[in-house]
Amino acid sequence: MTANDHDEIHDETVDLEVLGRAVKGAQYRHHRTLDTRLSAVGTTLAQWDALRAIARAPGASAHELAVATFQGDQSFGTLATRLAAQRLIERRSGRGRRNEHHLTEEGERVLAAGRAVTLDVLGASFAPLTEAERVTLLGLLSKVGALVDGP
Repeated sequence: MTANDHDEIHDETVDLEVLGRAVKGAQYRHHRTLDTRLSAVGTTLAQWDALRAIARAPGASAHELAVATFQGDQSFGTLATRLAAQRLIERRSGRGRRNEHHLTEEGERVLAAGRAVTLDVLGASFAPLTEAERVTLLGLLSKVGALVDGP
């Protein structure tokens, strides 16, 4: 954020481009730091996020997991193939042509190691905010996300 951006925060109206850039900047810094730190435990942010999604919904289809990880079906399929080759997940046949995804023991280990890294990075990032501010921020971002994803 530049000095001009800070000045615009105190105006009566917020420049929406500045606001959008601030959100994108925070996301970029999180992703860059997480990718760097997660490499130390043998994974990437995209891989760790996929493991997290599978842990939250064992047996989910590739499409369901693509949606949960903000990816396209083809991108998630490529990622899942890589995770299976690394023996972090296994695919099992489900109903019809559906493949169900499950973590392996090694996948659970990588997920846990990544969770420790992620909590450390995000904890440091959000440390300047009080718990009440974190609740407010989450509520506001959820509200904006619902509008963007909505009808």
